[in-house]
Amino acid sequence: MIPFSGSYRPEDTVFLLKPMALDGVDVATKERLIQSGQRHYSELLTPEQAPDPRYLALFEALTARYARRLAAEIMALACHLMETRPWQITVVSLARAGTPIGALLTRALQQRGRSDACHYSISIIRDRGIDENALAFILRREERDPAGLVFVDGWTAKGVITEELRRALRHWNARRPEQLAEMLYVVSDIGGVADVAATYDDYAIPSGILNATVSGLTSRSILNAEIGAEDFHGCFYYKEFGAHDRSNWFLDQVALHFASAIPQLVNFNSEQRLERRQRMAQFLTRIHACYRIADRNFVKPGVAEATRVLLRRLPDLLLLRDPDHPDVEHLRLLAGEKQVPIVIDSTMPIHATALIKDLS
Repeated sequence: MIPFSGSYRPEDTVFLLKPMALDGVDVATKERLIQSGQRHYSELLTPEQAPDPRYLALFEALTARYARRLAAEIMALACHLMETRPWQITVVSLARAGTPIGALLTRALQQRGRSDACHYSISIIRDRGIDENALAFILRREERDPAGLVFVDGWTAKGVITEELRRALRHWNARRPEQLAEMLYVVSDIGGVADVAATYDDYAIPSGILNATVSGLTSRSILNAEIGAEDFHGCFYYKEFGAHDRSNWFLDQVALHFASAIPQLVNFNSEQRLERRQRMAQFLTRIHACYRIADRNFVKPGVAEATRVLLRRLPDLLLLRDPDHPDVEHLRLLAGEKQVPIVIDSTMPIHATALIKDLS
């Protein structure tokens, strides 16, 4: 088990993932195998494509639009952690949506004087749990203080990964001597399910619209037969995308605003969170009924989750609240390229939702 940093600077991110050879399948085959129950999604990987110039320009425009806001939200989380956690803070991001956020949060902590803060990015997989080998490495090999471990993701949607994290940490705490706080910290808690969040808004966090090229050139995590009992979960490293990589550029663009950021209070108000959770639950109930969707995994709410469907899955429909909003311009581009129908739903509590095609 050898840590690596992908294309990130080692002081920003350490991946506790096992680089593997890519034995990819096309999207349609992957979707058929997953939906038929023959394979779990974590066993299969569709090769990614480098973003084209037009899409990359949209990413850079969103970064320019939201870098200052994101910097303030990251700093708000950092200040909250400094008030509530011991000296040795260890940011543990959930690869890979949480990875850029974890790197930024660690930079913010270090800038505020927490020089001992560091960042590891580890795998968590729906229905399979968290990588306990990675946790053991952090706590025992690296000797990090259990009380300082902070689990970080970019956003929530329906709360599936939040539930998975809490279940995994309960399982860990029941069997291991190191007791870990069963809490999730995010930038945007659109599902109202995180413990601490900087906002409840569904907005286009720029790192949420790219794949490997804003995540240290790593793929999402893999857990298949090639992963041994003592291994970290796996990933593929897209070194061939080096010319398109914006991982460090994105961190630098946001971190430029840390010094001037005026952090607001983070959101852990139980009433606000409950209200957001209820709104999301009501919306999902309506969507399931309206489109006759039986599988909760076929509905992906929020700009970031909709983007992932259009980039990596087999989309059936894209719902937009306002098609002219700049946060969904990249979604309209992707939908046009893939000939995905767009429906305008002005009553949604979020900017976008994508539906996965049911192949049954």
